[in-house]
Amino acid sequence: MAAKNKMKLYSLDQIKEEFVGKRGTAKREKYEHDLQMELLGDVIKQVRLERNLTQEQLGKLIGVQRAQISKLENNTTNVTMETILRVFTALKAKISFHVELKNQRIQIAS
Repeated sequence: MAAKNKMKLYSLDQIKEEFVGKRGTAKREKYEHDLQMELLGDVIKQVRLERNLTQEQLGKLIGVQRAQISKLENNTTNVTMETILRVFTALKAKISFHVELKNQRIQIAS
């Protein structure tokens, strides 16, 4: 019987540490932030489409141009918390934040 070659399995965290950097490093923090912003943009677009709104209509609801909504959905701009709150309020979405500090946990919902 021939010996089977077993492939070693790696977790996503192990791969991130190898190719992006360890948690707490500037490169890893930027990666995690960019990923979160991209996911946020995807959620905004998905909910906007579920609500049958165009980018222009959503922009009018919160007082910005269509281009700003496009940039937000495509993660091509920095966005403030205020803008995020206004977008989700206009989309009639429940908003909840989770903040972790060393040895503390804070949950904010509105």
